[in-house]
Amino acid sequence: MKPTFSALLLLLTVINTFSQNQNLAIVQVDGGRIEGAIEDGIAVYKGIPYAAPPIGELRWKAPQPVIPWSGVKQAKKYGNACPQLKLPVKGFINADMSEDCLYLNVWAPATSKGKKLPVMVWIFGGGFFIGSSSNSVYSGEQFAKRGVIMVSFEYRLGTLGFLAHPELSAESPNHVSGNYGLLDQIAALQWVQRNIKAFGGDPECVTIFGQSAGAQSVSMLAASPLTKGLFHRAICQSGGSFGPVKKVKESDCMQSLKGAEEDGVKFAQRRGVNSLAELRKLDAEKLTMNIGVDTFWPIADGYVIKDDQYKLYQAGNYNDVPVLIGYNSNDGSMFASSEKMPAGYKAFLNDRFGTLAPKVLEYYPEGDNNTTMQSKANIYRDSYFAWYTYAWAHLQTKTGKSKVYAYYFDQEQPKMNPFYYGSLKPAGVPHAGEIPYIFNHMDNDTSIHFEPRHRKLAETLITYWINFAKAGDPNGEKLPVWPAFKEDKPLVMKLGDNPAPVQFPNLEAIKVIDKYYSSRRKE
Repeated sequence: MKPTFSALLLLLTVINTFSQNQNLAIVQVDGGRIEGAIEDGIAVYKGIPYAAPPIGELRWKAPQPVIPWSGVKQAKKYGNACPQLKLPVKGFINADMSEDCLYLNVWAPATSKGKKLPVMVWIFGGGFFIGSSSNSVYSGEQFAKRGVIMVSFEYRLGTLGFLAHPELSAESPNHVSGNYGLLDQIAALQWVQRNIKAFGGDPECVTIFGQSAGAQSVSMLAASPLTKGLFHRAICQSGGSFGPVKKVKESDCMQSLKGAEEDGVKFAQRRGVNSLAELRKLDAEKLTMNIGVDTFWPIADGYVIKDDQYKLYQAGNYNDVPVLIGYNSNDGSMFASSEKMPAGYKAFLNDRFGTLAPKVLEYYPEGDNNTTMQSKANIYRDSYFAWYTYAWAHLQTKTGKSKVYAYYFDQEQPKMNPFYYGSLKPAGVPHAGEIPYIFNHMDNDTSIHFEPRHRKLAETLITYWINFAKAGDPNGEKLPVWPAFKEDKPLVMKLGDNPAPVQFPNLEAIKVIDKYYSSRRKE
């Protein structure tokens, strides 16, 4: 049977569409050409190298240029996640682990080439020791569907990302060590500046955004002299870095280079080695962080992070760009331990707050187990997340020119994994609870049953975020008005079923915590 004219026409149309999609998905970037995939009108590129593999002699060195390749490199699956503890959480990492892990991903409208679209660069959280951009909830198609190019990337974690050591400092041209994970982040932003035009992105309209350790990263990048001009707006979700610098490692302070180098020597001794050469020969699994013992975070090295960030902001020494910052109503529930509660609560307050403990107790009272645990969770929320938001908003409003928009996310949530609330009764929005809303991925975790009102709010939040990325202002048509933060009128946008501006929550307690950090800074 001979094919009919209509059948031939259909075949030619299919071939032509396939050919067009092939051309749309091929892009020239650092190192050579790559081919992504067209999915529902979105061009998706995964596993694009943005630096050379940090292996062998490049372990614990600043990221080096990409190694070129020939032909067209397939960019259709996530690159390796950086070595870390393995968590049995579905969708948490959708990639293999390897030290060869400096890869990034791009989502763009399929017809964006030749345009100048806003760019949003996501930095994942996980305490600087776990996490990956391949986490299914971080997929960027919802941003691309709304005319934004989204980029995500891997960065070195834990010991491999943040180990400081005297020998490493000695071999460095900048005489510092540690902060390799932050240097990876900076290299990814530099890659965006050089390459995002090829995808239809505007290198002069780049927003960085992150959550938890990713938000701390955003805060650090905002204060680093190495990032000037690499981004133009910043969004910080439950994080920040405004604690004082101390030699000894503490959870609410940043460690000095000297102290971190000494910890690096002790780490090598625990691993039974006496030189950097021996450390570089150890298997990556033997270097994976042991929580509570081998804890390595970003440090104030005098190069990437010049000094106490609070003091930098006081002096106006930071990247003065519009920022959108905030936290969740129950951000602290994940971090509040139930040990010795409520009996050990006052001892906990005295140990942490010293002479300010009685004043803190006024705002965070003790009672039965759940009441005391919720007070402890609120202390973690306010001292780790709310105060960082307040300090950043307060300092930039005082010393900068760019506007600050602050938020407080508080809404009754559907039933979630107990991991988010610890031993507490579920209440408010837990740490990371905003992520399904921001990425508008309400169906990734089938155990969570989001209601229509939650889905409506997700549309509102992603619209606020995109408006901010486009113009440095979250406001837009048909949205509740979000006022900028002002020193004499410290308003935040309360995000929930009916978003509205309110006074900064628990402000008097936050001011007590501000006194605590001030006293720590004088020690």
